[in-house]
This record gives sequence, structure tokens and C-alpha cells, in this order.
Amino acid sequence: MARSAPLERTRNIGIMAHIDAGKTTTTERILFYTGITYKVGEVHEGTAVMDWMEQEQERGITITSAATTCFWKEHRINIIDTPGHVDFTVEVERSLRVLDGAVAVFDAVSGVEPQSETVWRQADKYRVPRICFVNKMDRIGADFKETLSQIGSKLQGNAVAVQLPIGAEDKFRGVVDLVQMKALVYKDETMGADYDVEEIPADMLADAQAHHDILVEKVSETDDRLLEKYLSGEKISADELKAGLRKRCIESVRKEEAPFVPVICGTAFKNKGVQPMLDAVVDYLPSPLDIPPVTGIDPDSKDENKIERSANDSEPFSALAFKIMTDPFVGQLTFFRVYSGTLTAGSSVINSTKGRTERIGRLLKMHANKREEIKEVNAGDIAAAVGLKSVTTGDTLCDEKKPIVLERMVFPEPVISLAIEPKTKADQEKLGHGMQKLMAEDPTFRVKTDEQTGQVVIAGMGELHLEIVVDRLKREFGVEASVGKPQVAYKETLTKAAEGHGLFKRQTGGRGQFGDCWIRLFPLPPGTGYQFENETVGGSIPREFIKPIDQGIQEALTRGILAGYPIDDVRIEVFDGSYHDVDSSEMAFKIAGSLAFQDAAKKAGAVLMEPVMRVEVVCPKDNLGDVMGDLASRRGKIQSQEDRGGTQIISARVPLSDMFGYATDLRSRTQGRATYSMFFERYEQAPRSVSEEVIARVQGTK
Repeated sequence: MARSAPLERTRNIGIMAHIDAGKTTTTERILFYTGITYKVGEVHEGTAVMDWMEQEQERGITITSAATTCFWKEHRINIIDTPGHVDFTVEVERSLRVLDGAVAVFDAVSGVEPQSETVWRQADKYRVPRICFVNKMDRIGADFKETLSQIGSKLQGNAVAVQLPIGAEDKFRGVVDLVQMKALVYKDETMGADYDVEEIPADMLADAQAHHDILVEKVSETDDRLLEKYLSGEKISADELKAGLRKRCIESVRKEEAPFVPVICGTAFKNKGVQPMLDAVVDYLPSPLDIPPVTGIDPDSKDENKIERSANDSEPFSALAFKIMTDPFVGQLTFFRVYSGTLTAGSSVINSTKGRTERIGRLLKMHANKREEIKEVNAGDIAAAVGLKSVTTGDTLCDEKKPIVLERMVFPEPVISLAIEPKTKADQEKLGHGMQKLMAEDPTFRVKTDEQTGQVVIAGMGELHLEIVVDRLKREFGVEASVGKPQVAYKETLTKAAEGHGLFKRQTGGRGQFGDCWIRLFPLPPGTGYQFENETVGGSIPREFIKPIDQGIQEALTRGILAGYPIDDVRIEVFDGSYHDVDSSEMAFKIAGSLAFQDAAKKAGAVLMEPVMRVEVVCPKDNLGDVMGDLASRRGKIQSQEDRGGTQIISARVPLSDMFGYATDLRSRTQGRATYSMFFERYEQAPRSVSEEVIARVQGTK
């Protein structure tokens, strides 16, 4: 099957931003102008094409990353619309992993908001080139230059304006194109769908020239030929400027320097600025050919040799599954990004992460929740496959004869949990089925059974995350369930090195049980995870019993020492032990490993760790003292406070356990005039009083 667009004319982009900055509306306008939709959908009316889940339409927020394909100026653009709410950060993370470029949308009134920073850091992590679209230029308080400045000061982006707004608030009527040095003035009679190209208004000429000079200077910095022309006073053409902008935008993320970001503006809701944004996507963001080859591990080599795959149809097939979704009509959909080669419907591939063969039944090109069946996908494509059995998020699909394992995605641990109890026996079965499906879709959603109470406990990234999970269980799987109060997901960590001994010995007539091991335990820096080493010499413990010791220790880690919370960031060395020719078994050594860990952990200075959240409150000046006092009473540490157009913005770090019910409290304290956002920052050691209270509660002495 012939390509619908050559690889150099393909763009894989994501639209990312803070909640309510206008991402979904921007995507809707893109679809409208590229001819995919015939009626423009509105988020506030619940008709937006990209917000296709019922909860999204009710809440007016995007929860899952909907994927769609459109065409603009002979270029194929695959777009993923990502959620801005912090509880759904995982959706952004997995989208950015498979994209080549991104459009960061900012609210011209609010500027750079907390979730903008989170998403920006994620884009930095995956080295994604990006352009910025300053949206909502028609709103009262819109300030393009302030937002431009904040992209530099708050996000450390090397931001350069490629447009300037003509007018602002209700007077916003167009933009100055600083590359062409022309004015684009939108026609109100066609709702901004058409614009006239005019000369720059006289009162803006000096400002436009100054910004044009900054643009030329920044583009010339890394291009000797352009720098020579610039210094000798020669005119640099618009085409040369575009090529320079593109080169700088793509190359800056590969070097260890601030990302170079062209900044444009408009108002998606009023249809102004969307077509120039599409032009910028085509002009400045990379094609799959512009990004470095993807690297992975050769699973057939003993030393796990690194191998590469380039964006080329003739290379062996390789792809990364980045999202699993349950569709009510076709069943399980696996979204994947093809990095190299070609895949046809009906062929077989290997899931190299799990070592299982998968047959590709149907291939679909997705448009939000509508689908079009296709026969083939090529390098650089984003598509969905139906009915893959073993694939989960982050797995590699590849050619059976030339396997590769691409780098897996790493997802954050849940910070909040709640107990859920089905109302009837029938609900219990449906609950199990529903939770399995939702866990396959969402790697940050976890389920476990509380050993003490036997209750099913679900865990996620925030109250809204779990609220939507419970809602989906009810709507999609028909589960009627009672839910408990949200609980904080504490962790435990160890502060000192220690040794431990585990001896398991049973003699009950006939064959007995015998396992004996000594371990050393070392605390590791936060975020390191679990490490296990076999340091035994002289065969004191046979090789086949080492893995069971490891398993026993890992099981003990999940139960903790102080209050039954999981222990993180620890290195274990098994250094000695003994065995019995007849009585030793895998089970005996598994129990011995668990006992050795418990023995060592009791001497290793276990402490309780609590999740600390970054909280940003936007409130009127009159309520500033009240809001700050309240945050301090919640053990909050104020990080910064700034005045933005008469509104106060307070940034603080507050333990999650003190933030329950904050929304209602803030509303009553400020008569509904304040808003806040919150996201997980890190785990910190809990104060003694909190630690004692939590331990007492768990042990049932309170």
C-alpha cells in the first residue's frame, strides 16, 4: 500500500498544557481546518470530538490521550491530545515517549501554570522539540509578552516570538508574522476562518522590527552562514529564517541546552491563529527522519548488545505499544508507534518484552473514538491493533527474525488509595473483570487485597483519578460498589545498613524443610528501587535456591516493618548460608529469605515516608493572609508568592494527608473566588507525631 504522505512530510505531535489552557479546543479547530470535522465541537457543550469518554464530556476535561490523523499542506499530521489534569500525568508521559514534536498551549491570562511545568519537564526528559501557542488572547488580562517571559524564567526555555498579537482582549484581531514581516488580520464575518495579509500597522512597526531582529539574532547563533550574513548586514530571507528556526528547534533538545522554542499566539475558541499554528507544526517540528534512530537491546545476545532502528520502511519492523484501551465494539485496542519497517494485517510479530508471538488481526487508523480499517502501517505511523493478547503498555513489538527490546516506560507509584467493596456477589465478579481491564489500560492504577481486613484496595495518582475509575467501573462494567475514604499511600524506608539471618527448619516426620541464609542490607538513595546481589562463595547455597531467597525478600518488602507499608530503595546481598541435601527446597529458602530480611530491617532504622504535594493557589489579594495561614496549619511550607495582575499566586509544598477536603475549605474561605492545583512532588520522612499516629492506627490501638 502506498504511503499517504512521504516520511519527510509526516509529523507525530502531541498537544500538551495545563488543564483549561485550551488544548482540546485547539485540537478541535485543527480538525475543523484540516477537513476532518464538519461542525466544530465545543468542550463546554460536551461535543468535542477528542473528548469521547462520557466522563470527559461531563467534566469538560481530557482524561485519555485520543489519537487522530489529519492532513495540512500535503503533510500528514498524527495528533495526540493529552490531559492537563495532574492525576492523568501518565497519559502525557506515554504520549511524549512516542512523539517527535509537541505544541505546548498556554493560557495568555494565567501564563505558565504548575501543570505546564510538569509537562514541560516530561518533554525535556524525552527530548521532544516543541513550539508554544499562547491561547486565549481575546480574554481580559491576556498578556503575550508576560507569558513569553515566563517560558524563559519558569521553564528555562529559550523562547523566541515568531508572531506578535495585533491588539489584545476584545481588540485582538490578528498577528504580525515576524518571519515574513507581514500582518495577518482575521475576518470576523468568517469567524476567523479567513484572513487578509496586510502591511504591519504603523504603531507596531518599531516593536515588530525589534522582535524580528531578536529572532534573526537567535537563529543565527548556531549557524555560521546566517551569522556571517547577519553581521555583514545582508538581508536574511524568510525561507532561510524558517530553515534556521527548524534546525535550531530540532537540534537544541539533543544538546544539553535549553530547548529553543518558537512562540506563536491566537485564540482557538474564536478560530484565530490556528492555521498559522498548523504552518508552524509543518515548518518547525521534526519528521520521523529528523530524530535520531531509536536504540534498544538485542534479546538474543548474551551481553544485551545495543542495536538501533532507523525510520525506514526497509528496516526490520519495530514498534512500541504506548496505550491499551478497551473499545465497547472491537474489544482491546493496542496503540503503537512504528519506529522502523512495515507491518501488514494478518502477519505475526513477537512481543520481545515478554517473548510471546502475537498475530496482528486488524489494523486501525484512529480518529478519537472513530476508526478506519487499514491494511498496512509503515515507519513513523501511529496506529492501533485489535486483539493482542499479551501486550501491556511499554512492550516492544518487532520482527520475529530480527528482535529488539526498546526501552520501557517508567511510571510513578500511586500516592492515594481507597477501599472498594462490591454490593452483591454478582458485582464481585464484575469488579474483578473490570479492574483487570482498567489495570491493563492504566499502569498507575493498582489493585491489592488488604491482608488484615480482606478488603480490595485500589490506588492511583489522585482523588479525581480514583473517582473516575469508580465511575468507569459503574458505567462500563455495571459494578455497584461502596467506596471508603481516600487513604494516603505511605512508604517505609531504611536508614542504616544491617545484617540479618533467616533460618527455616521443620521436621514433621518424613521429609522436612530446611533453608538458611545470611544477608546484608544497604539503604539506597530515593528513586533507586530494589537491587539484589548473590555474594555467596564456595556453594554455601546452591544456585537454584538464590532466586527463591530473592522472591521471599521481595514479598517481605511489600509488607514493611513499621506499619505494613511497602519498603523502597534497598540493596540486598546474600553472602552466606547452608542447606540440607534432602530437606532443602525452594519454599524453605523463600521463607528463610523473608525471615532474614525482617531480621535485618528491624536493625536498619526504618522510618515512615509520606507523599508531599506541590500546591499552587490563585486567590484575590483580600484572602491572601487567610489562605497562607491555612496552608501553614496544614504543615505547608510556602515556596513563593507573586502578584499577577492583582491576583495572588501562592506556591507551597504540603503533605497529602493534610490536603483532604481542601477544595471545599478553600471555597468557603474565599467565597468561591480562589482556585488551586496540586500534584505529587516527592516522598519525605514523616514527622515523629505523624508516624506514631499512623502506626498506632494501623496496629489498631486507636
